[in-house]
Amino acid sequence: MPFDLSSRLAERRAAHLYRQRPLLEGPQGPEVIVDGQPLLAFCNNDYLGLANHPEVIAALQTGTKRWGVGGGASHLVIGHSGPHHALEEALAAFTGRPRALLFSTGYMANLAAVTALVGRGDTVLEDRLNHASLLDAGLLSGARFSRYLHNDPASLASRLDKAEGNTLVVTDGVFSMDGNLADIPALAQVARSKGAWLMVDDAHGFGPLGLKGGGVAEHFGLSLDDAPVLVGTLGKAFGTAGAFVAGSDELIETLIQFARPYIYTTSQPPAVACATLKALELLEAESWRRDHLNALIQRFRSGAQALGLSLMDSFTPIQPILVGSSDRALAFSAALKRHGVLVTAIRPPTVPNNSARLRVTLSAAHSEQHVDRLLAALAEAWSELKGTEHA
Repeated sequence: MPFDLSSRLAERRAAHLYRQRPLLEGPQGPEVIVDGQPLLAFCNNDYLGLANHPEVIAALQTGTKRWGVGGGASHLVIGHSGPHHALEEALAAFTGRPRALLFSTGYMANLAAVTALVGRGDTVLEDRLNHASLLDAGLLSGARFSRYLHNDPASLASRLDKAEGNTLVVTDGVFSMDGNLADIPALAQVARSKGAWLMVDDAHGFGPLGLKGGGVAEHFGLSLDDAPVLVGTLGKAFGTAGAFVAGSDELIETLIQFARPYIYTTSQPPAVACATLKALELLEAESWRRDHLNALIQRFRSGAQALGLSLMDSFTPIQPILVGSSDRALAFSAALKRHGVLVTAIRPPTVPNNSARLRVTLSAAHSEQHVDRLLAALAEAWSELKGTEHA
């Protein structure tokens, strides 16, 4: 047999890295049924609680009646519908950029932007902890690819001194597994001083950060010159699906002409764009969602620190609990599940070796009582885990 897949799978199981898909048996929300078990969930990215919002659902239903179910073709053939165009204009206004361009997924948006902007003879420099889609895009671009030390402007500057051709610096806005923010003002200054462009993937910043949910760009007051390429996803705080790239008119036209993941993909269903327009309206107008979410984050951090858990430096809804080994993280997650709480164990290669963690994510749909139940379950599970180790 030319491909020994069984051995590869066995090795992954032996290393406690085997992945399995939980089966969700209802809509997203704090209280869910997974694999037949009622659980209190702290592991989705529905940061503002919009994924199951009745007004967003109604907008989707109305959209299907008017526009049908499928996009039908790529945007450049006949798949660019009225709701797509309206959403692009709304996202451009929301981000304070001249234009925005819709994509079907965040992975595609990142792949499209990087590969359309740089190629052979150029340079891509990325943070070591960037999302896999950004790293893959850099590798697939054909450009000279290098990773600078995590959130380190000095490390970036040293690599920029060796850069060739057009140079693109790429970073997450909020790092998805750590929850911390990139030092974007410093990175932008270094990039500008070297004649490079900065691309920011703010998948986890849009919604929770900024007075109106404008993400790291609003949080730091970033201009178009600071971050010429701004990426966001719609399947997290927006509660729907898809992604976008925002920037100058020239950037968007370049993507339309040269970004293969855009050119050769069927557009998302127009009704989804209708739902996202409503979600965007709620995201901007209902600031109480961010206020409530921030209060929950503080409540969780205070309680977790009191338990002696190892938290990371994050004020975002992403609150990782560092555990260390993969088998220990799996055991901790399993213990929580026995207490009715679902928190996923994140293991290598998603995170560096020996930094497996429980990735707690909070949502505006959670209540204070939900957080208190999580803390009580963490206390019980943590005690059980330590008792097992000492046995």
